[in-house]
Amino acid sequence: MTDSLGYRMKFGVIAPSTNTSVQPEFDDMRPVGVTNHFSRIVIPNDPVASDADFNELVMRIRAKTMEAIDSVMSCEPQAVIMGMSAETFWDGKDRADTLKGQVEDRAGVPVTMGSDACRAALEAYGNIKRIAVVTPYMPIGDDQVTKFFTDCGYEVAGVKGLKCKGPMLIAHETPQTLRDAIIELNELGVDAIIQAGTNLAMAKVAAMAEFWLDKPVIAINTATYWHALRTAGITDKVQGFGKLLSHY
Repeated sequence: MTDSLGYRMKFGVIAPSTNTSVQPEFDDMRPVGVTNHFSRIVIPNDPVASDADFNELVMRIRAKTMEAIDSVMSCEPQAVIMGMSAETFWDGKDRADTLKGQVEDRAGVPVTMGSDACRAALEAYGNIKRIAVVTPYMPIGDDQVTKFFTDCGYEVAGVKGLKCKGPMLIAHETPQTLRDAIIELNELGVDAIIQAGTNLAMAKVAAMAEFWLDKPVIAINTATYWHALRTAGITDKVQGFGKLLSHY
């Protein structure tokens, strides 16, 4: 017997309780027979005005992550997607590998993380060495993203941190703001542009930018869902979210 709707795959997804972007974007990318089942990492929507505030936000997410994993596993998904990103970049690649191992041990199923997914996306496109990144973070978060990609062997030419004033407010950033950030970073002469921060609704904007700039523009939600699908052996091509999902 298989799940009547998720007869090909049931994904368990964890995301902060303040996040309103990752769930609808993941659902928009969902092939027939694949279902997404969300569990929330419960955190307050406190203001973020400094590096210290941002660090506190990440620590709160860290403290509640395993509870969210335990909750979603009761629906017996075959794999878990981490729909949050800052923690997956924190302290570079070695810690990201450690975190993935810890979550997989807890869940007992394969786990997809945003940091790994972005790296896999860059490798799929190929011939990428110099990148730039858009984030909603304070500088301390931007530094963590830079460290991760540097650890992976990429040159990070620049980071555009939007310094969003709270975790829920990340989702209020407009497509025009994201467009302008991409244009600014493209002037650095990079091979690809990547976006971190799963509450930035950038999947559709990234696809449009990729078409006009004729280079990879990778939204983290697109990369993460793509990586989860491909890791699960689901090769469906999904249109409207850029070449990653339509060609790879």
